[in-house]
Amino acid sequence: MLTIEERQPPPAMVGTSPFIDCDVHVTIPSRESLWPFMSERWRRHDEQFAGNPPHGASYYPRASPGAARVDAWPGDGKPPGSDLGFMQEHYLDRWNLGYGVLGPLLIGGKSYSRNPGYADALARATNDWVVQDWLDLDPRLRSSIVVPYEFPDLAAAEVRRVARDSRFVQVYLQIRTSMPLGNRAYWPLYEAAVEFGLPIGVHFGGSGGPAITGCGWPSYYLEDHVGNSQTFQSQLTSLICEGVFERYPELRFVLIEGGVGWLPTLAWRLDHAFEEFRDELGHVSRKPSELIAEHVWLTSQPIEEPADPASLTELLNLYPSVLNRLMFASDYPHWDFDAPDEVLHKLKLSPSAQDRFLRLNASELYRLAE
Repeated sequence: MLTIEERQPPPAMVGTSPFIDCDVHVTIPSRESLWPFMSERWRRHDEQFAGNPPHGASYYPRASPGAARVDAWPGDGKPPGSDLGFMQEHYLDRWNLGYGVLGPLLIGGKSYSRNPGYADALARATNDWVVQDWLDLDPRLRSSIVVPYEFPDLAAAEVRRVARDSRFVQVYLQIRTSMPLGNRAYWPLYEAAVEFGLPIGVHFGGSGGPAITGCGWPSYYLEDHVGNSQTFQSQLTSLICEGVFERYPELRFVLIEGGVGWLPTLAWRLDHAFEEFRDELGHVSRKPSELIAEHVWLTSQPIEEPADPASLTELLNLYPSVLNRLMFASDYPHWDFDAPDEVLHKLKLSPSAQDRFLRLNASELYRLAE
């Protein structure tokens, strides 16, 4: 496999309008990097206790350290995604990026904490670090707001603190949560997002606590990796059945790095079940497929890859709202990075649909053209 540097952008990408990448990961280079943004109380807590988070970044060891491409390491000992200059040369400039939406990753798997005060301090410090080390240094970058989402009141307060900076374009959760996302406990967070017109971006991964499949704990990383798409389906079903989209008609969800091909069949199954059991859901007045079409966006990586690429496009065309809401994502700097031309080869889109996929859908959702 050629490295990103060896693979120059193909002629079809050179000279075209810059594209928008909806999933670019940045990594805290070290625990100490966040200390300037923490109070003394939480800096000492981080120094003394943060080396032992409740769960790591993954329940299973990964074949590639940090789940990163081998050519994405800066070479100075820092982790992939932690050096802006390296990322600019390696990816952003080379591939003519228009905008990149950042998904911050915490060092050492500290994706959350059961300690509410520390979880809040960690989120606040991460957002302030993103502003100083990324957003202030490259005008192409936008970011997600990291929040302590298992403490929705604190998460809502962090949204209200940060969202006044228009460079933050969505609220950031991970798909494996302690409770289904439709649960009323999370509603204060949704209210804050609606208040500022921000979508909720829900990303692959997380450590909610329960077993990661509906039948218990699997044995292998492959099962962990593939099983995330099942969690996305469960979370979307929860949001619909709990009436979240009807309670918050302006709320939008972005399903990031969860696959795409499962959505049409889930929508069909939900519609059929809704007709059978709608009396149980008196608070839901519309068909699930209609709610999905209005409230749900998706990103492309890791898009399904059938032997015949036309099969995927044919499936998605059976449920047109998918293509109207699908946005490009590379997942840089991870091992399953997708370049724009690679995804276009997999999708076989018309020129107008390509433009929506690479630019317009994200520009409209994140208000990047304003």
